Amino acid sequence: MADLKADRILVELQPIFEEAMDEPGLVVTRDSSAINTPNWDSLAHIEMVELVERQFNIKFALSELQDLKSVGDLITLILLKSK
Repeated sequence: MADLKADRILVELQPIFEEAMDEPGLVVTRDSSAINTPNWDSLAHIEMVELVERQFNIKFALSELQDLKSVGDLITLILLKSK
């Protein structure tokens, strides 16, 4: 069940990342990170976090964000915060 929810979250993250990175057609996976994703810089990261918080109606603590290394980590955090 968690995988289905994680897959649904990944689908919802697609347009958020496209907008934040200003990359129409950008495809993100659970392995996507700032290292391997075009235009994922600090400003795009801030915009992405804001959009994710709005989309999922959650709020991240700074300490939670510092531990994120990939989209997979973000999905896990969204799942935890959505309970």
